[in-house]
Amino acid sequence: MNTVEDKILTLLQEARPEFDFEDSEDFITDGMLDSFDVVQLVTSLDETFGISIDGTDILPENFGSVDKIMALLHKNGVTT
Repeated sequence: MNTVEDKILTLLQEARPEFDFEDSEDFITDGMLDSFDVVQLVTSLDETFGISIDGTDILPENFGSVDKIMALLHKNGVTT
């Protein structure tokens, strides 16, 4: 089964295959994602889930973990 969480982890691995995102509590603090990665991730999330994440939501704190990314997707109408 390909859940929203699975899709997020796949997108993260595609963006930065050198990291294991399941072992991190904060992707930003741990240096796994930088601002360029976040912009790429937003584009991938928009395309994958058919949404448009508002520019005001593109903040580091919304991309620190899978749970935070899921919360952002839920805010934009994606259901699990």
